[in-house]
Amino acid sequence: MTSYLKIDHVDKSFKRGSIETEVLKDITLGVEKGQYVSIIGHSGCGKSTLLNLVAGLLPVSAGCVLLENKEVNDPGPDRAVVFQNHSLLPWLTVYNNVAIAVNKVFGSTKSRAERHAWVMHNLELVQMGHAKDKRPSEISGGMKQRVGLARALAMEPKVLLLDEPFGALDALTRAHLQDSVMAIHSKLGNTVMMITHDVDEAVLLSDRIVMMTNGPAAAIGEVLDVPLVRPRKRLALAADPTYLKCRQRVLEFLYERHSFVEAA
Repeated sequence: MTSYLKIDHVDKSFKRGSIETEVLKDITLGVEKGQYVSIIGHSGCGKSTLLNLVAGLLPVSAGCVLLENKEVNDPGPDRAVVFQNHSLLPWLTVYNNVAIAVNKVFGSTKSRAERHAWVMHNLELVQMGHAKDKRPSEISGGMKQRVGLARALAMEPKVLLLDEPFGALDALTRAHLQDSVMAIHSKLGNTVMMITHDVDEAVLLSDRIVMMTNGPAAAIGEVLDVPLVRPRKRLALAADPTYLKCRQRVLEFLYERHSFVEAA
């Protein structure tokens, strides 16, 4: 059976002058429609590079990335990215930061009234409708990330790509946004690939966790299924044996990789 999103024997190298660095080696991964997959590993293992390959922001050196059996060669609205940096345009309002994406994707297929309603729908989805007339400098970091998420969702992407979207936020804001993303994923059933350094975040949000070996020439070391039923409640999971078992396995994997670095 062909996966919805397939990363097929992908290598990625970067060349600078006569020096070539192999970042990723023989990455093969299938993601099914509606799955939430997290990629975790130590710094320098090529997590963001892998996400950028799926986004079409970088070309593969070997192999291919397929979405619905079509090869990914460049960026497109079917793959929306939310970065750690909110990437909002500071001179535009919250509303217009979302509208700019909606107009680009749906300018020829939706009327002006439909596009307005769609912008507001997605702002309400992330609880930011009340701030539609504010500019990025007038809202908090967590609110900026909500707007970035609304902009990505408004494109109706086939795959939502999250590159450590909560990494720069305080713990409480991060928890609120994690809960929001879980609720949105439950409601929309969208396919998500997320980069994270946070073990608890990966276990809480994911259906599967892809654990990367250390770079250079990083590979997939292990893929862990997270068989926790949805919807998931953060406090209830704190003592859940399945949650704790998954968390322990990811920590063990990362600790083993850390030991390899120290021994090198």
